[in-house]
Amino acid sequence: MKEFHEAFKLAMSRRKKVTIVHKANVIKLAFGLFRDICYETGKKYYPEVEVEDVLIDAMAARLVRRAGDFDVIVTENLFGDILSDLAGELAGSLGLSPSLNTNGKQAMAQAAHGSAPDIAGQDLANPTSMLLSAVMLLQWLSAHHRDPRLNEIAKKMEDACLGTIADGTVTHDLGGSASTTAFTDAVINKIYQLS
Repeated sequence: MKEFHEAFKLAMSRRKKVTIVHKANVIKLAFGLFRDICYETGKKYYPEVEVEDVLIDAMAARLVRRAGDFDVIVTENLFGDILSDLAGELAGSLGLSPSLNTNGKQAMAQAAHGSAPDIAGQDLANPTSMLLSAVMLLQWLSAHHRDPRLNEIAKKMEDACLGTIADGTVTHDLGGSASTTAFTDAVINKIYQLS
């Protein structure tokens, strides 16, 4: 499956570790096949990547205790959605979590928390998730089009977002008082400072 190849390629550029998350002890055929094909892909094409598999319930507990142990997590959509929200909150807020969906040929960036319709139009949303999703998209485009300039832009955006937070300009979800607009303006100013 091409998704497995994408996961292993990403792992090759990072810490060389893939964690397969499944529920093959209950849904043996579907998740067992998912797990086995992922292992086979790693063994055949990416032998330098360490591969482990973890049941979804155990993974939730391990993620809370030792999130830093993981690098690339491969799972199906429902489990991935739940784990990404959990990881976002562990980082401080779901408003910090970027998301990139790719099939290897195309990519789509979106905030991990979705559109947050409950606060739409109120200038309350933390734009970091969307900004860092754009960073991930630029990194993906840089790699797929072999254009290092896109990666440079991504790095500047990421540094500006994180620098703005480090400077104390934060939105309500992080305990601050900055509006969406004020935070975004601060990030833009930080990009100019970094240029």
